Amino acid sequence: MEGINSEIIIVILATGIRLAAPFLLAALGEMFTQRSGVYNLGVEGIMMMGAFVGFFITLIGGSPLLGIAASLVVGALMGLLMAVVSVTFKAEQGISGIGLYMLGWGLSGLLFRLYVGAITTIDGLKPVAIPLLSDIPFLGPILFNQNGLVYSAFLLVPISAFILYKTTWGLNVRAVGTMPEAADTLGVSVQGIRYQCLIVGSMLAGLAGAFLTVGHANMYADNITAGRGFISIALVYFGRWSPWGIMLGALLFSMADSFQSMVQVLGINFPYELAVVLPYVITIFALAISFGRVWGPAALGKPFQRGTRG
Repeated sequence: MEGINSEIIIVILATGIRLAAPFLLAALGEMFTQRSGVYNLGVEGIMMMGAFVGFFITLIGGSPLLGIAASLVVGALMGLLMAVVSVTFKAEQGISGIGLYMLGWGLSGLLFRLYVGAITTIDGLKPVAIPLLSDIPFLGPILFNQNGLVYSAFLLVPISAFILYKTTWGLNVRAVGTMPEAADTLGVSVQGIRYQCLIVGSMLAGLAGAFLTVGHANMYADNITAGRGFISIALVYFGRWSPWGIMLGALLFSMADSFQSMVQVLGINFPYELAVVLPYVITIFALAISFGRVWGPAALGKPFQRGTRG
């Protein structure tokens, strides 16, 4: 591949790190949700709503932080809605998740047309160079010259691992997702844990959506999520419900995505058609080779009714 030098490699890798952030945020949130025994197929719709609300509040309020806060709120509300439908009313989780996706997709587009109407740019988050570390040759501009949401997404990986494996709450989440009857017998509120995980997971999905508008594109457009929510769900399976595995999968996809975008922008001598499909081919292949060795939470997708099994 002619035309690739060290500067282009740095741009591709730095962009790949940045593009991993929405996958990490949404997939880590979905990991907690699935660890509690619920799968939420509405992640894409929540990301769409988070993207619009983050953009709109930033547009009218002039502060990306206000937009980020608003995306967390709308994510929490959509997670609460999913919890009421799937946990309290015990609706089939796949159908309720698709319904949530359609709600978020349709409502975000409607609100955009009603209150904005045309492509409008905003002043989003700026890169924050970490002193000294950003001056490290090669690695500095790749890892330590990103915006705050990128740093937050990667910091959430060890934080999520600690919460999941080293805290009482994390133990309760794993117990509820594996043996809810036993957890209930020991006094753990199965419904309470599932509500909490759905709300927290949806907040992270809303934040992932806000990243796309406030921390990356600085604008909103229809279908700005471009399937990232569904890919994030797939990354949970690829990562085997582990924060570190999810990070590996997110980086794998985002680096391929970065490469295909740079092929177009920088005119790299590489077949354009192959570059466009490369991220999806890699994701499908990675899922295919790992799926046979995946053991998910035993109670995943199974409504809990006290006094019965499943």
